Amino acid sequence: MNKTFKEGIEKGAEQLAQSVRETLPKVQFNKNGYEIRTTVLDMAKSFTEFEFSQKWLGFEVTAKRDEKTGQVINKVDMPDIPGVDNVLETAEKFYNFINTTKK
Repeated sequence: MNKTFKEGIEKGAEQLAQSVRETLPKVQFNKNGYEIRTTVLDMAKSFTEFEFSQKWLGFEVTAKRDEKTGQVINKVDMPDIPGVDNVLETAEKFYNFINTTKK
């Protein structure tokens, strides 16, 4: 077999193997405590953002006329913007759920 041809096949096979390795998911069987906490925190952040966006879609605007002055009074009830404390509370709930065992 021609040496150049053989090297070309080996190089092509290595490139194919590398591209297959890159597309396959990385399998990790055990996560350390920091990775678990980071994952739970990310889940809590995503959930808190989702919950706020759903509440934002349903904010309420009401208008009524003041009987004494005759002026129209607008009232807007909007959800509070969640902060770090809300995310941490949600993360703690998720983490407690993970750690509890029910028999």
